[in-house]
Amino acid sequence: MSTSTTDLVLTERHGSAALVTLNQGSRRNVLSAGLVDAIGATYDALEADPNVQAVVLTGAGPAFCAGAELSVLRSAADGDFASVRHVYNGFLRVLRSPLPTIAAVNGPAVGAGFNLTLACDVRLAGRRAVFDTRFAKLRLHPGGGHAWLLARAVGQQQAMLATVFGEVWDAERAREAGLVAAVYDDEKLIEAALGLARKLDGQESIFSRRLVDTVRRSLDMPTHAEALAHETEAQEWSTTRAAFLEGLRAIEQQVSKGK
Repeated sequence: MSTSTTDLVLTERHGSAALVTLNQGSRRNVLSAGLVDAIGATYDALEADPNVQAVVLTGAGPAFCAGAELSVLRSAADGDFASVRHVYNGFLRVLRSPLPTIAAVNGPAVGAGFNLTLACDVRLAGRRAVFDTRFAKLRLHPGGGHAWLLARAVGQQQAMLATVFGEVWDAERAREAGLVAAVYDDEKLIEAALGLARKLDGQESIFSRRLVDTVRRSLDMPTHAEALAHETEAQEWSTTRAAFLEGLRAIEQQVSKGK
């Protein structure tokens, strides 16, 4: 395991996985301009490293991310919406990364912090996790594509309950809604998330990133024919890779030994 540290974000390497921790626990990891910029810089560095296959994203302290800091919302009320748009960059940077990201939600994920979980490809929750859109309570319309992301994750009915009617979900309720894939005891959460991420150890970076892209695109392709064409082209490409030939030989050897 290797570790790198900034004041705002911690990064630890575990094999091909990177554990990224929002390191403003005393402030409940609110998305300040500085933290947003640090998230972007962290992902820039991870994506430039071909040995990184997946990211686990979590928060230090009692919260995963408590949303935008209040000064950002006050600025918006005073007519300066630019700071809100900058907060969008915090979760949109994760959403747009070619690296698959697993959210290890260790505590409350509120407002823009909820958006940050939605930007991740897989969400795992600890028992202390709480999911609260908070927008309706603030009389603030959701932003950053929140409704689109949430409805895609849990369906329109559940998205209505959370966003319009303000339901707050604990970890088990979030699992029932389909928002999180699994719930773990808090002390086991990071171990479980890293275990999932490290299933990509030994995988070719170019292959895993292309596979991630295909899965993400799947819900946006209007027809099976379009999906078929995309996957066929990608599959043909993968058969030309040395890694595929190595994997094929390994399976052939297992078959010949009767395994």
